[in-house]
Amino acid sequence: MWILNYVTKNSLGEALPEKGRVTSSSDGKVHINASSDFAGIPIVAPYGISYAPPSGEDSVVINAGGNDVCLGTVAAKANLEPGELMLTSLGGASIVLKNDGGVYINGVRY
Repeated sequence: MWILNYVTKNSLGEALPEKGRVTSSSDGKVHINASSDFAGIPIVAPYGISYAPPSGEDSVVINAGGNDVCLGTVAAKANLEPGELMLTSLGGASIVLKNDGGVYINGVRY
C-alpha cells in the first residue's frame, strides 16, 4: 500500500487549475465545488480589490505554493472594448472606465 501511495504522490505533476462553482463566500474565503470540495480557500485579487463572489458563479481554483486559492470568477459578458474596465455588484451598480476617458456610473457619463 505504501508503494502505491508513494508512486502516486511522486509521479503526478503539479495540480492543474480547476473550474468549479461557488457555493458560499465570507470573510475573504470561498467554498467551491469542483472535482472535490474546496472549503474556506482564500480569494486572490489584484491589490486594493476585495470581493465576495455570490453562490452559483463559475470560478477557477489553482494550487499556489502548496495551497489552493480561488483565482477569481469567470467574467460576465459585457459590451467592452479591449482596454476598458467594468466593476459591477450583484445589485446592479456599475462603474465603467472607457478608452475615450469617459467614466460611467450606473450608466451615466461623468
